Amino acid sequence: MSAAAFPKVVLFDLDGTLLDSAPDMLATVNRMRAARGQGPMALEALRPHVSRGSRAMSSVAFPELGGEVPAALVREFLDTYAQELGRHGGLFDGVPALLEAIEAAGSRWGIVTNKPEALARQVLPGLGWDARCAVLVGGDTLPERKPHPLPLLHAAQQLGVAAAECAYVGDDARDIEAARAAGMPALVALWGYRLPDEEPAAWGGDVLVQAPRDLLRWPLPLQTAP
Repeated sequence: MSAAAFPKVVLFDLDGTLLDSAPDMLATVNRMRAARGQGPMALEALRPHVSRGSRAMSSVAFPELGGEVPAALVREFLDTYAQELGRHGGLFDGVPALLEAIEAAGSRWGIVTNKPEALARQVLPGLGWDARCAVLVGGDTLPERKPHPLPLLHAAQQLGVAAAECAYVGDDARDIEAARAAGMPALVALWGYRLPDEEPAAWGGDVLVQAPRDLLRWPLPLQTAP
């Protein structure tokens, strides 16, 4: 693979794309359930909802709420998660090698996530990413969050590159919508979190990627998925 294989910047979603954070999320909701005298939830039941955020996971953890999740419960989730963050999950297989390859090629990589910025930044030191991650944009960094393109456009602007010189990798339909609206190639991370009835091929991404190691074959044949 030549040094010019990657675009100037590769941007990633965090949870479900770089980081398998579902075990941390599970520990969070199970602490909350235990505090209410409820038994533990299975990882398989929570995992598909992780990319949808704290409100969605709280709704699944407490179905008796009927989808009406109060703000106080979301705050409790985030406070509890801050204590469990990084204790149970880890990087998806192939992610370290992928990031090293991007750097070796002279390109940069960054994170654009809907996770609150403070929590996303809390992840970096334990992974040794403090000086390696070129830009980080969280869900509360700007007035808009994904699927709005503003976070991706802001990341490109912070790095002094055009949006078209970046690519975005994410595991949720909102990631792909944001990337397309920002004018970036949109790569669907099939190894991430999604509901059983979701069809990633219908999201409009440029390419479907089975595993992080497949991105080492960049440049990939970019074509709109059917």
